[in-house]
Amino acid sequence: MTPPFYLGCQGWAHDTWPGKFFTRRVTTAGQMAEYGSVFNAVEGNTTFYALQPPAVIRKWCEAAPGHLRFCFKLPKEISHRRRLVGAEAATREFFDRLAPFGEKLGPFFLQLHDSFGSKELPALEAYLKGLPADYRYAVEVRHKDFFDQGAKERTFDELLGELGMERVNFDTRGLFAAGSEEARPAQAKKPRGPVRFTAVGRQPFIRFVGDPVVENNRALLDEWAGHFARWISEGRTPWFFAHHPDDTYSPHVARLFHELLRARVPALPAPPIWPAEKEASERGEQLGLF
Repeated sequence: MTPPFYLGCQGWAHDTWPGKFFTRRVTTAGQMAEYGSVFNAVEGNTTFYALQPPAVIRKWCEAAPGHLRFCFKLPKEISHRRRLVGAEAATREFFDRLAPFGEKLGPFFLQLHDSFGSKELPALEAYLKGLPADYRYAVEVRHKDFFDQGAKERTFDELLGELGMERVNFDTRGLFAAGSEEARPAQAKKPRGPVRFTAVGRQPFIRFVGDPVVENNRALLDEWAGHFARWISEGRTPWFFAHHPDDTYSPHVARLFHELLRARVPALPAPPIWPAEKEASERGEQLGLF
């Protein structure tokens, strides 16, 4: 059965998670299962930089719980270096390599370079129309043309709608509202652009990068919870991916969002207990937020 919404983080394992989110001595082989005991989706950014060997892909597929859905980013070789032109071979290799995931694949997402503007829409249209029809897709744009609240933005959204694809809503407001040293490295890398709350189709796609202090994201997350509650009531199945400046507390951001959404949609299940919390309970300890 399709869940009412999908929730996850960027990647299913980070070095800082053992003892905070994972159990203290989680093995590399056990990380996927522990992640999947809490979340039903994962954002796969690693494919933007390189494709893993087939043997690694097989291990991931075997380790992944059946309900977990992977949203992989298309390689920068396609989106940034080739700018979607002459990328047929690289595109085939990408989908062939990830095909073993089968039903565990969520929407793939294409992040365009921040210099990719409306003049290149013909290239985008041609590329999107050539993608395999078996999969779902979302597209992230960063150029100001696609935030003009006018004809260029409307043309882009309409193109996605015609093709049955989604617009990635990338929200970095929380990150850039932070004044801490911890936030500065991420601020130097992430775009500071307008936020959109666009639902082109049936599966709105959100990437949220928050303030390092988890609680400081409450108002923004509650705003998103309001949109998710409405989308769920409309029969849509939205996706939410929580980021933290160094991803140490991205599970905490995700759980806060889940709690805020459940306050608006009481029928939703409560956030699952984390592996680290179960372990602490068994030890008679209490796991603190930090």
